[in-house]
Amino acid sequence: MKKVGIIMGSDSDLPVVSKAIDTLKEYGVPFEVHVYSAHRTPVEAKEFSSSARANGFGAIIAAAGMAAHLAGAIAANTTLPVIGIPVQSKNLGGMDALLSTVMMPSGIPVATVAIDGATNAALLAIQILAVEDKTLADKLDAARKAGEEKVLRKNAEISATYNV
Repeated sequence: MKKVGIIMGSDSDLPVVSKAIDTLKEYGVPFEVHVYSAHRTPVEAKEFSSSARANGFGAIIAAAGMAAHLAGAIAANTTLPVIGIPVQSKNLGGMDALLSTVMMPSGIPVATVAIDGATNAALLAIQILAVEDKTLADKLDAARKAGEEKVLRKNAEISATYNV
């Protein structure tokens, strides 16, 4: 099975990124976590992303706050799918990170999830790997079914309480 790379611009992003880590663990997907800054360690970020395919990665998740452009810097150096997590900041609430992640030039795509959307970033990486991994696809199908059943149980409870 291919690995997922998780890159964060700072260790202060770890509380957000930990949700992606937990999700990948839940699905049994191997991963590596690193701190590389697009601005403070550009050489290391480039080396990681340009060698990621050869090192057994199938997707990369990049999380950064403020106007950091980590996902774009990673995507510029690989043809692997890159999923950006814009991380909320106190000054602009994460809008700066969202815009710097989602506004990529043609030819260098970055899939972008919600501000602090680490769980969905991991699930998207898993879906990418599941294209060629039936075991992962089956786990995703089971999780979707469980989610559906949970909502239907809640609906039945609410309906029984409030619908006369």
